[in-house]
Amino acid sequence: MPRDCTMATIAAEAAALASHGVLAIGGDEAAQMLVTFDAAPVFRLVDRAFGGTGQTPAALPTSFPLSAELLIARLEETVGAALSQTLGGDVPVRPVKRSTKLARLGLWDDKEAMMQLVLVVEEDGCEPWMLSLAFPHDALARALSGRVQPALVATAGAPADPRSEPFASLPVTLTAVLVDMKIGFSKLVDLKPGDVIPVPVARTVPLRAGGRTIAAGSVGELDDRVAVRLTQAFQ
Repeated sequence: MPRDCTMATIAAEAAALASHGVLAIGGDEAAQMLVTFDAAPVFRLVDRAFGGTGQTPAALPTSFPLSAELLIARLEETVGAALSQTLGGDVPVRPVKRSTKLARLGLWDDKEAMMQLVLVVEEDGCEPWMLSLAFPHDALARALSGRVQPALVATAGAPADPRSEPFASLPVTLTAVLVDMKIGFSKLVDLKPGDVIPVPVARTVPLRAGGRTIAAGSVGELDDRVAVRLTQAFQ
C-alpha cells in the first residue's frame, strides 16, 4: 500500500547511488512523479543482460556507466507504458529527466507531501528487486481530471478478521531474505577455512510469508541480534 511521506524522507532512505527519474503524466508536464532504481538491482540486471548470472559487484561504483544508463532508460519507458496502460491506455506517461541526486531535479522541496509506492519484482531463479514510485498527493488528480469514473462499491460482506479465531492461532513462517547469492561450482569445491566471501547484503530486505512478499525493511540490530526494521508493509 502507498505510504504518506515527504521528499526529505525519500532522500534520507535513498541508496548512496540510485537513479531518480521524473515521469510526466498526461498531455503536459504539470503532473509528475518520481521513479527510483537503486544501483544494486540495476547492476544485477546489466550483468544478466550481458549473459551473466545477475551478480552484484563487490564494490559498487560511484556513478552509472553507459550500459546502466541505457538499461535505466529502458526501465523508465517500461514503467511509463505500464502506468499508461493502468490509467486506461489514453493517458501518456513518459520520462522527462533523470539524475543520481534528488536535489538536482529541482521539482519538490524537502517538505513536499508525497505518496510513495514500493513495487517488488520477482522472477524465478533471480533475487527479487524493488523500485519506488512517488508523487505529490494531487498529481494523479490533476492528470486524470475528468477521466476517471466513480468506482463501483462492493456489496459483499466484510472479509474475515485475521486477528480473530480460528485464524489468529494459525502459525505463519516469516522469511527475511538477507542475501541470495550464487557462486561458481569450481570456486565452491575450492573453498577452505580462512577464505573470505563478499556478501552483498541488500539495503532493503524483503520479508516473505508463504512465498509472497508482505513487507520490506532495513537490516539492523536489537539486543545483540540481527533484526529487520520495517519500512514498508503491504496488504
